[in-house]
Amino acid sequence: MYAIVEINGQQFKAEQGKKLFVHHIKDAKEGESVEFGKVLLVDKDGAVEVGAPTVEGAKVVCEVVNPLVKGDKIIVFKMKRRKDSRKRNGHRSQFTEIEVKQVIA
Repeated sequence: MYAIVEINGQQFKAEQGKKLFVHHIKDAKEGESVEFGKVLLVDKDGAVEVGAPTVEGAKVVCEVVNPLVKGDKIIVFKMKRRKDSRKRNGHRSQFTEIEVKQVIA
């Protein structure tokens, strides 16, 4: 059984026991339980239920494993040839690691 759930504007495939890296959840603490109710699709052993826009009564229960994980460093380099113009910038995205405990549908 799996579900497609929307978390912080992104869609994830949630299965029991699977770990996900989602955009940083501000008030999350380690070991805390978090519920997501915006379930878009549920698959129960081949019986697919698609929501319009969400599936009623469905939710995904997760546990926060690590509240703040930094992603890989991304370098943004812009250059215009023959203009002596170079700009170097970069960032590291922040994520929250969660583990899916239960898919309720």
